[in-house]
Amino acid sequence: MYVKFVKRLIDVMLALAGLMLASWLYLIIIIAIEVDDPGPVFFSQKRVGIHKKYFQLHKFRSMKMSTPHDVPTHLLDHPDQYITRVGRILRKTSLDEIPQLWDILVGNMSVIGPRPALWNQYDLLEERDKYGANDVKPGLSGWAQICGRDELEIGEKARLDGEYVQKMSFRFDCRCFFGTAISALRGDGVVEGGTGEIHKQEIRSK
Repeated sequence: MYVKFVKRLIDVMLALAGLMLASWLYLIIIIAIEVDDPGPVFFSQKRVGIHKKYFQLHKFRSMKMSTPHDVPTHLLDHPDQYITRVGRILRKTSLDEIPQLWDILVGNMSVIGPRPALWNQYDLLEERDKYGANDVKPGLSGWAQICGRDELEIGEKARLDGEYVQKMSFRFDCRCFFGTAISALRGDGVVEGGTGEIHKQEIRSK
């Protein structure tokens, strides 16, 4: 009952509330992006949704117009060079994700779920298949995001996504929701180009 009906109802209510409450913030962010690096304010990208169906994910643009498209940040050479000054703040605070409230409202995403992979992140998609994590609706945030985010190895991200699938419930979604709020305020786990950073640090310490 929760997964099939209640979760979607909560998604719609939260997305509508978020869009209305953040309307004033939209204007400030749009002006800041345009002044910092003229060009489109919004950024869309092909992502993988439930059952591996593609959809267009939306964000506030945080990278320069010269950035290669459809390349995960951790695969870019020196990714810091592509991030705008405003973008650095948006990514640190996760404010660049606000437009995904629309993706939630139209039904492509959920508030809580595995983060939607890029269409060409074959390694992550393959790992998620092992845990059934490709067969649930992707989320604005999820269990993996509050357990390490960019710092986690691909395999560990997929395992945590699978753990979310197993534990999915109203109580667990609440835990992820409030955990996300705390992590966003602290800027936890945001490492530009840093997928697997925890593992790398462990190797360096040996």
